[in-house]
Amino acid sequence: MSEPVVTGGNLLTDNPQLYEAQFPDPEHRAARFVADLVDRFAPGPPGRRLLDLGCGTGRDAGYLAGAGFDVTGLDLSTRMLAYARRRHQRVRFVEGDLRTFALGHHFDVITCLDSALLYCHDNADLTAALANCRRQLAPGGLLVAEMRNGAYFLGNTDLLDGPSIRSVRWQGVTYTSRTTLWIDAAAQLLRRRRVWTWPGAEQELVQTSAWRLLFPQELRHLLDRAGFDVLALFDSPGPRTEPPWHPGAVLATGLRGDRLHLVARRRDDAA
Repeated sequence: MSEPVVTGGNLLTDNPQLYEAQFPDPEHRAARFVADLVDRFAPGPPGRRLLDLGCGTGRDAGYLAGAGFDVTGLDLSTRMLAYARRRHQRVRFVEGDLRTFALGHHFDVITCLDSALLYCHDNADLTAALANCRRQLAPGGLLVAEMRNGAYFLGNTDLLDGPSIRSVRWQGVTYTSRTTLWIDAAAQLLRRRRVWTWPGAEQELVQTSAWRLLFPQELRHLLDRAGFDVLALFDSPGPRTEPPWHPGAVLATGLRGDRLHLVARRRDDAA
């Protein structure tokens, strides 16, 4: 047994194996979901150059590289990237920020999963991130994103009514998290407070974060201003919905679920 790394950042991103234990995806649903959407919405035979923003442990990037994509993964966490490079050697990994990255060549597909876009908390950051995506996409390229749905919280409080408790075992130790969510209406943020405990820890580890909450029409407006045409906007199924995505699934557009899934195409400059 070894003690987890605690840098003052995030326990899960500082310890990539713990992250994968906390959020397993043994069937690679997230990566297969991306491949399915690319096949559905690419205007012709899909291009294979793919950029995975917020790639984390590289799990999705590695699977997509094995499926024939030429993959680059980008993330802010140096520990996540070091782990990803050891595990997925067919992928190029780059440290960078969604708002400012510049990789010097174009991609046919950009993915931004697990609410990575929502760490851009204000309009300026969102605008910069989407403009960056457009710059890095080849003409006609696709942006595939998956995130929390702000509209869900208009009529549902189940995620806010009390803390959620979750335990995961890693390296012989049980780690327990107690997570509380609440709405910061003025900032339009979903804020999170997560308290970690495990045997032998000197004290509780308290960590906070937040996601921007975007509403479907707001997202459409931001994408239009950034030079994208929205091809699909749906709440289910996705890799984190119940029931989850499966090949050939019909896309539901009621947008009442807690997840929002997007496919958008870079608009031609002349348009």
